Amino acid sequence: MIRFDNVSVTYEDATAPTLRNVDLTVPEGELVLLVGPSGVGKSTLLGAVSGLVPHFTGGTLTGRVTVDGRDTRTHPPRELADLVGTVGQDPSAHFVTDTVEDELAYGMESLGLPPAVMRRRVEETLDLLGLSELRDRPLATLSGGQRQRVAIGSVLTPHPKVLVLDEPTSALDPSAAEDVLAVLQRLVHDLGTTVLLAEHRLERVVQYADQVLLLPEAALGRPAEIMAVSPVHPPVVALGRLAGWSPLPLTVRDARRRSGELKRLLEGRVPAEPRHAAPPAFEARGSGDGTGAPGPGKGRGAGLSLFRRRRTRPAASTPAEPAPLVSATALGVRRGRVEALRRVDLQVAPGETIALMGRNGAGKSTLLAALVGMIAPTAGTVRIAGRTPHTTDPRELIRQVGLVPQEPRDLLYADTVSAECAAADEDAGAEPGTCRALVEELLPGVTADTHPRDLSEGQRLALALAVVLTGRPPLLLLDEPTRGLDYAAKARLVAHLRGLAAAGHAIVLATHDVELAAELAHRVVIIADGEVVADGPTAEVVVSSPAFSPQVAKILAPQRWLTVEQVEAAL
Repeated sequence: MIRFDNVSVTYEDATAPTLRNVDLTVPEGELVLLVGPSGVGKSTLLGAVSGLVPHFTGGTLTGRVTVDGRDTRTHPPRELADLVGTVGQDPSAHFVTDTVEDELAYGMESLGLPPAVMRRRVEETLDLLGLSELRDRPLATLSGGQRQRVAIGSVLTPHPKVLVLDEPTSALDPSAAEDVLAVLQRLVHDLGTTVLLAEHRLERVVQYADQVLLLPEAALGRPAEIMAVSPVHPPVVALGRLAGWSPLPLTVRDARRRSGELKRLLEGRVPAEPRHAAPPAFEARGSGDGTGAPGPGKGRGAGLSLFRRRRTRPAASTPAEPAPLVSATALGVRRGRVEALRRVDLQVAPGETIALMGRNGAGKSTLLAALVGMIAPTAGTVRIAGRTPHTTDPRELIRQVGLVPQEPRDLLYADTVSAECAAADEDAGAEPGTCRALVEELLPGVTADTHPRDLSEGQRLALALAVVLTGRPPLLLLDEPTRGLDYAAKARLVAHLRGLAAAGHAIVLATHDVELAAELAHRVVIIADGEVVADGPTAEVVVSSPAFSPQVAKILAPQRWLTVEQVEAAL
């Protein structure tokens, strides 16, 4: 179905090819998973299949890519639309209509399908992806995960022979991700659809794959064979390597069957938990006037969105500050006819890391927006460092709180990575090079003269994180901070955030990444339909939850181990 013959892709001004001499054949009716570190060319390979590379992205493609006999060099994307369905890393970029139902029908309209066929397929897709209740909703009002499901549905309705999906579950909650992957598996098994899928959260998808393609080596093989040598692998594989299991398990079920001896070794031992740090004094930086603010003429102006910052470190405070940094009491938020938050109580102390979890559309991002002052509460109160966010002067508030939103591009508007970092250093009153060093720490290899729009989703996220972390705000809010990050980049982010928490910074992150919550969070707060339904220590909350429990917890239950790191330390 798909064939690569000695394919190389080199982008303009690049010093080396992104893909080099790729030869592979993907037969019809298989699900092939692309794995590899961030920036090795997974999105480029997918784009070569859909025709976006090089027709839309530019650059030079040598060799030959054929899809069902059509050469993508001579067939632009519009001539492959009936054959290949594509969902990129940013689902919103694909939308061309205003409502869910219209978006699902648009692709079929473009292909001239009869109205009766269109109606039937729209109804099937609404049911398959759990979108029935959203059919009349404007796309602009959907959560990130809901938009991702709509984008996937819009390419399913035309019934293409090939599906090309780039990080299709990155914004989905665990249950929604399982539903989407089950639908893809059904298409592969029942209809013979060929699926190419790039995904960093391998714990979700590797068990569904027929073959795995490891980049940059372009090694194609069975999942167990590739996972045995891959530098990126899910926790179940890492635990299998640690325990010396052969062959390596790919599913929780397989690992549980082999875990008896490991459980006996761990019996009676106590997992190490994240340590809660005491709040330190903060060092003021900036103009030298004692306020920590940038000097006259510096920064980017007072009228900027709170997404973008002129942040500095706050003025020196007393280490023994008794009051919580965040205090929300009976907080309610209404958006039009939707009651997005109801009676939410939340307190966050300095040095504490809290993970907000829950299904798509539960209200996690709305809560972060209320904490940063972007949304005024309709009921209850919220206080940040003693201030009411939505009535506080933004120039004062951004010294206390920093937000990295779901879409990192909302923070980025310079023409190059180096210009973005230079502006971040100036805005924060930090030493020149501070932001750039953070980018290199989180994701090495991002070149300074690259335009942010040309970065991969993971690279763009790393840049946005570095921009906000440069200011070292006392309260850091992160919305899906691991989208597009491979395991190595995520480990570096976790290490940096642990250091901030140890230095007294409070961190609140909204995430569907259960492995991240297990590694980092002191507490987990689960939100459902705008209400807090669970709030407690991470181990207590996630071990008892089949939806939000990490792989190690499921394998070693009822013992309360959460991460491979904890198991390795205990052994």
